[in-house]
Order: sequence, then C-alpha cells, then structure tokens
Amino acid sequence: MATATQAVTLDQNVARYVAKPRKMLINGQWVDAASGKTFPTYNPATGDVLAQVAEGDREDINRAVDAARAAFDQGPWRKLSHSERSRMMWKLADLVEKHAEEFAQLESLDNSKPLTIARVADVPGTVDMFRYMAGWATKIEGNTIPLSAQGNGKFLAYTLREPVGVVGQIIPWNFPLLMAAWKLAPALAAGCCVVLKPAEQTPLTALLLGELIQEAGIPDGVVNVVPGYGETAGAALAAHPKVDKVAFTGSTEVGKLIVQAAAGNLKKVSLELGGKSPNLVFDDADIERTIPGAAMAIFFNHGQCCCAGSRLYVESKQFDKVVDGVSQIASKIKIGSGLEPATDMGPLVSQEQLNRVCGYLESGFAEGAKATVGGKRHGERGYFVEPTVLVNTNERMKVVREEIFGPVVTATPFKDIDDLVAKANDTEYGLAAGVWTRDIAKAHRVASMLKAGTVWINCYNVFDAALPFGGYKQSGWGREMGHEVLELYTEVKAVCLPIS
Repeated sequence: MATATQAVTLDQNVARYVAKPRKMLINGQWVDAASGKTFPTYNPATGDVLAQVAEGDREDINRAVDAARAAFDQGPWRKLSHSERSRMMWKLADLVEKHAEEFAQLESLDNSKPLTIARVADVPGTVDMFRYMAGWATKIEGNTIPLSAQGNGKFLAYTLREPVGVVGQIIPWNFPLLMAAWKLAPALAAGCCVVLKPAEQTPLTALLLGELIQEAGIPDGVVNVVPGYGETAGAALAAHPKVDKVAFTGSTEVGKLIVQAAAGNLKKVSLELGGKSPNLVFDDADIERTIPGAAMAIFFNHGQCCCAGSRLYVESKQFDKVVDGVSQIASKIKIGSGLEPATDMGPLVSQEQLNRVCGYLESGFAEGAKATVGGKRHGERGYFVEPTVLVNTNERMKVVREEIFGPVVTATPFKDIDDLVAKANDTEYGLAAGVWTRDIAKAHRVASMLKAGTVWINCYNVFDAALPFGGYKQSGWGREMGHEVLELYTEVKAVCLPIS
C-alpha cells in the first residue's frame, strides 16, 4: 500500500467554519447547550481536534422536541400545501449543490473519506435525494375502497395518508451528510417535523445543512439539529414521550437499545442496521469485471459500509485467481488523508474503530486465518488500517461471523451451490448480497434464495434515491429511499360514511 501526499488547500469558508465553535439548531435559533458543554470532533487522518461542537443532552433534546411538537401541532409546516413543501425541499437541494465543494471538504475533514468520493457520491447523492423526495411531496395519496359487507347500504370509504408527527432521527458517521438526507427528505416530504441527532464523531455537515434549511425557508422548529453523544442525547431522543417515531441507522447492538427505549410510548421505529454481506462469485463469471467489483464491494469507504461485501465466496476453479486479483488491487490502494487528491482510502473514523478492526485482525490470526495482503495498522499517526484479504477462514471464526466495519474481507472457496447459499444465509444479518455469473437464470435463482434486502447481480454498491434499501433479520426494520420509505413517515386513516 502506498501513502498519498500533498493535501488540497481548504476552501476559506470551510476553514472559517471549523475554526468557530459550532452551536445547535433549536426552533430556528443557533444556541449553546443548556449545560454549556462542548465536545471535540477529530480529524481521523491525524487524531488532532478539528472543531468544538455544542454537546446536547436531555434538556436540549427536550427543547428541540418541544419546538418540533409546536411546529407540527400549531405551526405552518403541516398546513402548507404539498407543492409549497416541495418547492422548499427543491430549493434546499439547490443550496446544497451550490455549496457542494464546502460540503465535500467538510465531510472529508470530519470523516476523512477521500475528497474525490465525497464530490462524486456523497454530495450529489444528497442533492438527488432531496429532489427525488420533493417530487413525492405532491404524490402522497390515499385510495377509495368499495365495500361489499354492508348489505344494501351504500358507503363512501377512503383512506388518507397523514404525517406520523414528530420524528427523532439518529444518523451514523460513515456517510454523515448522505444519511442526513436519507432521513430528512422523506420526513419533510410527508409533512413531519424532525429532531436530528448526528453522530458525535461527524456532526459538522449536518450542522451546515441546518443553516441551508433555514435559508431554504423551511419554518422554525421543523428541523432541529442537536449534536451529542448516543448515551445521552440519543437515548433521550429515543425514549422521549412526545416523539411519535424514531428512525435510526447504526449498529444492531444500538438498534436493540433503541427498540427498548421506544417502548415507553410505543413510538414507531425504523432501523437500518448492520450487515455481514456475502459476495458470491461463480466459475462462469466475467472474472476481469468481477475482481475489481469484489474489491470495491469491501474497500469502498474503507469498508465502513453496513452493506460491505465482507464475505467473499468463490467457486473453486476461480478461487486463486480472484483472491490474487483482489489482493493485487488492495496492495496498490493509496492510503492517506481524505484531502490528499491521490488518496484511494482514508483512515477509519476514530481510535475506537481502529482498535475494533485491529482486534478482529488479531482474533482472525489467532484462529488460523492468513492475510494475503494487509493485516495490520498503517503508519503511526491517524487511524489507518491496511486493506486486508483473509484466507484459511471458516464459518466459526469471529472475522467471518461478526461485522468488522473496516477494510477486511474473508475469502472462502465453494463447490456446491446449495451449500454456498446455506453459508451465505448463515448469519444474523440480511442487508445485502452480491452474485457474479454470466448465467442469468442462475443469478435470478440464487437471488431468490438469498435472505437479503438488496441483491446486486454483476455489480455492487449501486444506490439510487428510487431504489429501496433495508434489511432482513437483524439488519433492520423498514426500507429507506424509494416510495416505500414514505410508509415509515405516514399514518393511514380509513374514513367511511353512508351515502344512501
């Protein structure tokens, strides 16, 4: 692995933004935490403090929920026409696009993903999500229903789709801006009001987005942004009795805590959680296309993807060739700060995540796994880990069974398709899977057998605002994106009246 150098010069607006302590957005006002506390966010490439951010706690969540409650129950947002909400959301998308370079640099600083990736994926995906859901704001509708069980009586029966109310949204650190858009856009389209808690590791782009939400004309209290720690601000939001729904993206372990916290008032819950996704390569696959696809499936975003193709299964005849090809790609990945133009892979997000991934590597080696490439920390400064391919693994190993959330893939040969599918499904997760074959009938057959919310065939990590995303089993409840996401933010009301 090579080391990238020569970071880009920061945009002056970004430099000024991180130099000033950041406040939280509550009821249209930028305010300090009630406690007066702040917390640092760190540059993962160096470990140095990047910025100071107001530390939200229970009292701040209370203030934000009250503001959202008032904006929903008495405020203008719900009373606006669907087209007015749509226009504001479209304006917000335009503003994000206008400030694209600032968002990309800020995301690269806070998360340390390559600036090139933030420019072509995270920011455009955010813009597209707001525009896509802006279109849905005018298309949320009910149905008329013919009744047949009421004898000779005639009735008009219909359904309405109404906003669920006040929504608490807790987003992760791996795609901070994009996950904010995935959560906010459908909620706003449905007419909900929101308290957004960004991850404590990466709050900066969510706070900048809050400024543009105000500039777009979205009324005060409709969107509130409260940074803070999961154990305090996040827990208070999930348990709050005035919140009608909580939406969470993150680990399965924390997702279970969210469910428990939500039980107090039986608020609705949607969860986009972890994964241990299988990537299946058959002998008849286009290997020259498959090898870079399999590498991208695990190494994209440093492996910090819930749907990362972290279990690679290759039919025996092609196993050595595929493993060698993926290993060669891994060996050529340039590691460095996200702001260095040549960087292919940045650091992990935090010291905690570095320790986690290195701990899994040590566990794998202790249980007999071998690395064909990588296998250790890269450098002494920052949270870098070498992209790693592990072989000699088996289904009992922690590196095969548990989500590592780093640039580590286990590679296993297979001969029998039924045994392969059984191994692919032998996991508590069910978020995504990949299938590589020229036999389209086989591809569809295997896709139907896999217990996963998304199956990519001869591709991987293809996302679109129109394509629903979510998981089976312990990978979550509900679907993000597409028109299916509106089910998470609306209630269905049946209305019936006699007409004769």
